[in-house]
This record gives sequence, C-alpha cells and structure tokens, in this order.
Amino acid sequence: MPPRRLYLDNAATSFPKPPAVIDAMVRYSRELGASAGRGAYREAVETGAMIAECRRRLNRLFNGERAEHFVFTLNCTDGLNLAIKGLIDPRDKSHAICTRIDHNSILRPLRAMEEQGRVSTTRVPIESSSGLVDPDDIRRAIRPDTRLIAITHVSNVTGTIQPMRQIGKIAREAGVPFIVDAAQSAGHLPIDVQEDGIDLLAAPGHKGLLGPLGTGFLYIRPGIEKTLRPIKEGGTGSVSEQDRHPEFMPDKYEPGSHNAVGLAGLLEGLRWIEQETIQKLAAHDADLVRTFIDGIDGIDGLTQFGPRGVKNRAGVFSIRIEGYDPHELAAVLESSYGILTRPGLHCAPLVHEALGTANSGGTTRLSFGPFVSRQDVQYGADALAQIASSAGEPSMLANVEAGPEAP
Repeated sequence: MPPRRLYLDNAATSFPKPPAVIDAMVRYSRELGASAGRGAYREAVETGAMIAECRRRLNRLFNGERAEHFVFTLNCTDGLNLAIKGLIDPRDKSHAICTRIDHNSILRPLRAMEEQGRVSTTRVPIESSSGLVDPDDIRRAIRPDTRLIAITHVSNVTGTIQPMRQIGKIAREAGVPFIVDAAQSAGHLPIDVQEDGIDLLAAPGHKGLLGPLGTGFLYIRPGIEKTLRPIKEGGTGSVSEQDRHPEFMPDKYEPGSHNAVGLAGLLEGLRWIEQETIQKLAAHDADLVRTFIDGIDGIDGLTQFGPRGVKNRAGVFSIRIEGYDPHELAAVLESSYGILTRPGLHCAPLVHEALGTANSGGTTRLSFGPFVSRQDVQYGADALAQIASSAGEPSMLANVEAGPEAP
C-alpha cells in the first residue's frame, strides 16, 4: 500500500485551502461571473463590493493607512516588478540596495535594469550560518542616489526572518523607499506596515494568505504613488471617456479586468486568517519549527541551513543528507514516505552561493503551513532520520520498503 501524501511544500503554494475558499470561487463562477466596474447590474455591483471588501481585509490585517492603496497583482513577483521598476526613473542613473538572501523576484528586475544601464545595485551580504542581514550594512550602503531598499522578509531557502523594523527605521530616516517581499511571511507572521516602516509591501495571495494562484497585492504607502510610475496602462472601467490612464488609487496601477474568481477565494482566505488570528497562526508556526528542530537534532549526516533555533526563523527548512543529491532525497521522501518537498536552488541563487550549496544541486526544502500538524512534522523528522541511517545503501535510493508509522 503506498504511503499517504503529506504536503510539505507550502513555501511554493499553500495546500490545502480552507473549504470556504473553494466554495467562494465556485459560487462566483456559478452565480456572478461579472467583471467589477464594467456594468451596473447586480452581479457586477456585487463583484465590485467583494473586491472592495478584500482590500479592507488586507488593510486591517497589515494595518495599512488606506484600503484603496492595496493594489491587486497577478502574484508577488508582479507586485515587486511594479515597486522596483516604478521607483527607478529611466532618465537618471540610480542606485538600489538588496541583499544576497533575496529571491529572484527582487534580484532579476534589478539585474535587468543594471544591464540596461539604468541602475547600480549593492547586494548586502548575509551571515552565512543564519542568513541574517546586519542592518548597519544596509545603513552603510545608502548613497545620495539610492532610490530603493528591497528585502525578502523571510527567506524561502533558510526560513530566516530579517529585522524588518530596524531596517525600516533606517530607510525612513534616510528618506529611501523600503520595499518588502512578504511571500513567505504574509499570513504566517504579524506585519504592521506602519510600525515596521514599510513603504511598499508585496505578497502573493496563494501562499500564507490561503487564496488561489494568480492573486497577489502591492501595498503602496500614501504619498509613494506620487513618485511610483505605473508600468502598465489600459482599461479600468473608470473615466472611460479619456485615453489617458487615471491617476487615482487603485485604478492607477490596476489596468484590465480583475481576477475576480481568484479574489473571491482570497477574500475567504483572509476571513479564515482573521478568525484564527495571525497571532495564533504565528504561534502554530513556531511550534512546528521547534518540533522539527528537536526532531532532526543529532541526526548523523544531516545538515540544516539557517538559524538553529526558533528565534529569527519561520517554518521553511533547507537540508542536505550525506550521500544524497537533493533531488534524490526528495524522490525518496515522496516514493517511500509520501512526503512532498522541493529540491534545487529555489529561485534564490545568491543564498545558495552563501551557503556553499550552489554548485552541488542546492538543498531539499520542507515548508509548513497552518494545516500541518506537530505529528506531521515529527513524521517528517523520523523519515529523515531513517534515510540518514541508511545512507549509501543502494536499496534506499530505489525504494524504502517501509517508512515510519504515519500519524
């Protein structure tokens, strides 16, 4: 009998979703089906009201100043492209700051603009064992022509939680817009854009916020929209008598029809989080982190990357086991234990360079979510212990006959 399926790849996308998320998407598809702002009939008005409520829930969750400053995007990458490219004036040579722990969603837009001669970039180093950035390194990197500081809040490789509030204070004091990639933290950890000094917050809807793929947002602090250039124009359903794109929020950054079916699901994900409370979800994540760290402690041949304790880390773990390529380890975890993980470089090449894993296939990543239990995490740790104890045995790479007893 094949092992049960245990999904531990929530850093890629969360699964499962709360049932209400699926129900809301089905209801929209069956009963509404309208495009917000494109009609005066009931279904279009109700769709518009649903999208407005989604903004209000985001504003409440992240303590934004105005709901209309939450701009819907295709995903987190889409939001980061708007934030990064919109702040760089193509007419001037500018400077930007990011870090070596950042995801390609930050690194690649900056690299593209570097190659176009539009920006020079300082990539601040990280402490190799923990993945932490020293805020003073950020401070020292700021120049008169620095136009943005962009940082990944939680690493999708090491689970490292960066000191956002400290960095936000440094950015605010220097008058430099602060962009935060919250792909791995939104819905998992408390984020307060006002207290944390965040000017632009980007996140996907399909990860910790428990919505579907194809959803995301960029929060734009009031006032930043005066200097943040749109990178797309088109129909908005507003001021249609003009061929010039509107300047008011959120239409300024939302050309085209919304992914209304996706936002219907995202709204229910936000409602679920609000009901559970972000504090309770963060405590659950910390409990899973503690359980996993305790579970893998002392396993010979296993290397864990990132912070060694609960402090400064979220439920994202990268590991290696001696004798296994990361892809082989992921294959054994799936075929013999039913555990679904992600091997490789995780779209974050500079992190793996810092860890020394870039030229050896990266790592195998396990990542947790709100529907992962302590027993699930212990099962995963037990599986890794059994694999490590059998390292080098040919039969292990082919198929382990029996894994640890599933909870």
